[in-house]
Amino acid sequence: MDYIIRAIDKKKTFRIFMVKSTETVETARLHHNTSPTASAALGRTLTAGLMMGCMMKNEKDRLTININGGGPLGTILAVADNQGHVKGYVENPSVDLPLKDNGKLDVGSAVGTDGKMTVITDIGMKEPYVGSTDLVTGEIGEDIATYYWVSEQQQSAVALGVLVDRDYRIKSAGGFIVQPLPFIEEEDLVKLENALGNMKSVSEYFDNDDDVEDIARRIFSDFEVEITDKIPASFSCDCSEERMEAALISIGKKDLEEIIREDETIETVCHFCNKKYLFEGEKIERLLDGIR
Repeated sequence: MDYIIRAIDKKKTFRIFMVKSTETVETARLHHNTSPTASAALGRTLTAGLMMGCMMKNEKDRLTININGGGPLGTILAVADNQGHVKGYVENPSVDLPLKDNGKLDVGSAVGTDGKMTVITDIGMKEPYVGSTDLVTGEIGEDIATYYWVSEQQQSAVALGVLVDRDYRIKSAGGFIVQPLPFIEEEDLVKLENALGNMKSVSEYFDNDDDVEDIARRIFSDFEVEITDKIPASFSCDCSEERMEAALISIGKKDLEEIIREDETIETVCHFCNKKYLFEGEKIERLLDGIR
């Protein structure tokens, strides 16, 4: 089971968000039939979205990550709430690139760096908060750390990992965001930097059945880590026929009637989960009635 933890060190000098997201990313792969490189890019974005979503306070809050670096993958989008739900897609899911010299997936080149990462946080105010930063590496983890520093002046360490098996299934996925708190002492900051510097590849920590809590305590073994919350995580799409109806009605009566004359039926597809909705007969009449 995938889940997120919130944790803090006993001295309250830094906080941790950590998630195991293997099943979440595998569900996304099945929905979108992604190539290994696309799986890694989308998986990292979904993993980050789960943790960033949990930083929000209210059930109805929504956070959207939009990444487009001009690379062949096109736009990557993830939408999360604070309940451990996330959905997302990549514009060109079949794009794949040769492995890098070190044998790892070349996510940076597939995403590109000629573009921006935009984070939209909707917490029910009149206007959502929108922060946007230039992409630095296209590897996503470093780019999210840059976003936090530039847009929120929050120092953050972000580690995201997705391991893709030979049959394209997701072998493991997970990550963490660590943020020093305002009154951290220099000695503890150095200890924290050393802990992060001595880490193995983040994917290795999640490529087993270890509890997320144990992984956090292993990485930050020089501190007393206290777990404050544990939240189930999953890929969850909230699309519905009613939402598709509303979207079609918004097209306008004239354009809708033209589509119906040409095709007699209308098929819509959800970007996030690829579920199809077919409108014909009485359903189309109901659509037209909704416009009158």
